Amino acid sequence: SLFNLGTGMGTSVLELAAAFGEAAQRPIPIVKAPRRPGDVATLQADARRVDAAWGWRTRRDLAAMCRDAWAFQEANPYGYDAPPATADPQLTARV
Repeated sequence: SLFNLGTGMGTSVLELAAAFGEAAQRPIPIVKAPRRPGDVATLQADARRVDAAWGWRTRRDLAAMCRDAWAFQEANPYGYDAPPATADPQLTARV
């Protein structure tokens, strides 16, 4: 089965940028622009099916999710891949 995981609470782009800025301890640059054709006005996950099937529920809030994502990125600047041969030695040293 496929499940849509989420908190059931919507988050705006500005709220998400602010939460990541807090996690990264630096502002996230924002460029405000009109909605593009095809952009949805709102989108939020309904996790009732996964709750019914597995008893899974969200335990963390947006701030915790951004802190965890930022900590992973800091510890793994190339994700799960090895650094490219041309990688910045400063970043490679942290891997």
